[in-house]
Amino acid sequence: MVGFLLLLLLLLLAQRVPYICDRERHACSHKKGFGFAERKKMISKSSLYHVVEAMAPLYVAMGLGYASVRFRALTPEQCAGINHFVALFAMPLLIFRMISSNDPYAMNLRFIAADTIQKAAILAALALWARLSARGSLAWVVTLFSLATLPNTIIMGVPILRGMYGSMSGTLMVQIVVLQFAFWYVLVVFLFEYMAAQRALVAKQQQAAAIVLTVLDGDQQINASAVVPVTEGDRDEDTSTEAATPPPPAEAEAAMAAPSVKLILLMAAKKILKNPSIHASMLGLVWSFIAYREGIKLPTIIDDSVAIISVSATGLATFSVGTFMAQQSRFISCGYSVASLAMAMRFLVGPAVMAASSLAVGLHGDLLHVGIVQAALPLAVISFVYAKEYNVHPEIMSTGVIVGTFASFPITIIYYILLGL
Repeated sequence: MVGFLLLLLLLLLAQRVPYICDRERHACSHKKGFGFAERKKMISKSSLYHVVEAMAPLYVAMGLGYASVRFRALTPEQCAGINHFVALFAMPLLIFRMISSNDPYAMNLRFIAADTIQKAAILAALALWARLSARGSLAWVVTLFSLATLPNTIIMGVPILRGMYGSMSGTLMVQIVVLQFAFWYVLVVFLFEYMAAQRALVAKQQQAAAIVLTVLDGDQQINASAVVPVTEGDRDEDTSTEAATPPPPAEAEAAMAAPSVKLILLMAAKKILKNPSIHASMLGLVWSFIAYREGIKLPTIIDDSVAIISVSATGLATFSVGTFMAQQSRFISCGYSVASLAMAMRFLVGPAVMAASSLAVGLHGDLLHVGIVQAALPLAVISFVYAKEYNVHPEIMSTGVIVGTFASFPITIIYYILLGL
């Protein structure tokens, strides 16, 4: 209910606000950006309405998912099945379609370099924190990395940035998405698989240790019952009760030994090779290089088959967020302090590091502004899908998607105004 009230408020604001930025058109047309000659340095009310139009379907799908659980139209098992379908079929096909439709020979390498440096710097800082801090862990590294560096560029980024900086910003958003799907999400999935393999090995070793201890206890009871009671005068070394003394638990210690990193990596590599998202990323990347070099296209029958499933990915993923939210006892299921940390990573740390990396590679003008604003977009829904699938902080990811989507619109407007001063 709160979400729909906020959405209605945004619709009213979009109808009433004539202009956010009031610059002179002549002054804006003299500035040389990176090909945005036709751009107007203002966001009209129609542009605001287009942004709200892009946001509204997300909340419709999320509200339907929430209502489906609250009114018991879906069971928790069915909700898990929907999320599994998105992760196994819909999302890989969407990834393939996005990557295969991008021209890899026309990408803005400097812009891509700035985005890569931002993500690599944040990942390195989080890894160092996890290494040095007692509270750090790989699960928190993946969660905070996703919050800070993986924005919702397609659904939210394209309409918002087109309204701000013109049509060419949409092309840049597609390039960022391609890089995310081709590399960064592959890395995130690998880390998820690594943690899953680690948990599986630890569980197996704990089970083996329990079996060993059970066997040892049984042997001790048998040995104790086999001891023949003797009088004190007849006691000697050969008839002592050493047989009843429990042996050192060497077998149990061996069973509880920490699993080797090599074994965990091997298990994670085997599992990630079976992940359909990885295959979709690699196939899409290979096909894009071939298709744009040779000037060929996918056969219509294949393209339509991919499209009919891929278009459901975003809607079902957002629907899954709503079902998960309805199963929690609180709207902010992760707590207010953790939610504040998530919003700080999303809207402060990410844009700040992106600004530094953009300046480091020499970006300026509109290209710099687009890079900073896109870093302040809300969390990508696919991050929640993977977190829910692998059960790694899904409550934080759902909060990041829900609250972040509401907060991102005014925050990106503030960034746009501040960058234009």
